[in-house]
Amino acid sequence: MLQVLATIWALLIGIVFIMLGNGMHFTLIGLRGGIEGFSAGELAIVTSGYFMGFLSGARFAPVLIRRVGHVRVFAALGSFMSAGLIALTLLAEPWAWTILRVILGFCMSGIYVAAESWLNNAATNETRGKVLSAYMIAQTLGIIGAQGLLTLGDAGTAALFIGASILVSISFAPILLSISPAPVVEVAKPMSLKQLFVSSPLGVVGTFLLGGLYATQSGMGAVFGTQIGMSANLISLFIAMLFAGALVLQYPFGWLSDRMDRRKLIFGAAVVGAAACLMGWGYGTDRRALMAAAFLAGGVTTPLYALFLAYTNDFLATEEMPAASGGLVFTFGLGAIAGPLITGWAMQGFGPFAFWLVLAVTFGAVALYALYRMAQRAVTPVAETDSYLGVLPMSSPVAVEAAGAWAAEQAEAEREAEGETVPG
Repeated sequence: MLQVLATIWALLIGIVFIMLGNGMHFTLIGLRGGIEGFSAGELAIVTSGYFMGFLSGARFAPVLIRRVGHVRVFAALGSFMSAGLIALTLLAEPWAWTILRVILGFCMSGIYVAAESWLNNAATNETRGKVLSAYMIAQTLGIIGAQGLLTLGDAGTAALFIGASILVSISFAPILLSISPAPVVEVAKPMSLKQLFVSSPLGVVGTFLLGGLYATQSGMGAVFGTQIGMSANLISLFIAMLFAGALVLQYPFGWLSDRMDRRKLIFGAAVVGAAACLMGWGYGTDRRALMAAAFLAGGVTTPLYALFLAYTNDFLATEEMPAASGGLVFTFGLGAIAGPLITGWAMQGFGPFAFWLVLAVTFGAVALYALYRMAQRAVTPVAETDSYLGVLPMSSPVAVEAAGAWAAEQAEAEREAEGETVPG
């Protein structure tokens, strides 16, 4: 593992700094929006704007990279992102923030595409799994660490926004000064949603619903905390718990995923998520219950994304996986745009604790649909399924495709090894 890290350490350090800045700005939107008197509905539109930009970036960033190269796109998008973070403090209006968030989402998506292309190029078939795992851990640690940095300043001033901008700006130094020659970006054209749904209805519906869950948690969590009167430090802890749960529970879910019917695991995870959200709704005034609810709800959301990817790949030929990965990323993006809008409307109409009710209902829908699909399709033998790799929901198609290829290779190697050990 140390040999693997030695080849990608600069990229990982850069990613941690990027996620520190981006993670700060996500929570700052809710904190500063509350100070400026924005409604839950207005902040929901601002939140969805980011995911609109992110979805667009996932589609168009590879085109830009092919035209002018990794380094130019990476540096340009980084500059725009750094400027956008500071610009949020210059004009505190919902419409201006929405435009800026679309730009920030586009830039972040393009940065992911470029960074993940370099990462994938640095990996071999033997090290790809470890490289991707290290990358996902670096991302999650950056987001969690960002919440700690928020306790060092006041969201009512420009200081924290400037700090986020500085972190993003300096993140590019280790990457651009030490990166190997840039690879050619080849992102497969996404499979149509109709084709994808025919192959795996649960994968499509589940990924769409999960997009709403993830975007609501990461984008509206701080809005919820602000509206119920939580302190800035407590809101930071609340958001950190959402991602800490994902970091802790990823491995157990991965271990179970390769040993049982994935639909049962999806059902179980969704039930746990729904129960956690109902606890947050019913006991949200108790700090310990609130943090436990965040830990469990966030903890099952990220593994569910990887489960849906792995489950969908179980019904595809290896050559179909890249196109399917692009389709699932697009499906997730659509859900991520819709989720905050629905949640914001509910919070504005029924109060801040509707945040938990929307999450609980969405988790419940995932559980019920998984249960329905269990009655419609025979179980795939565990020996015939692809391996699981914990991919974060906000990964670009590059990382998702790489993870899918690695999972298929691992599963094929395991089947060949088992075949060699069979007597006769």
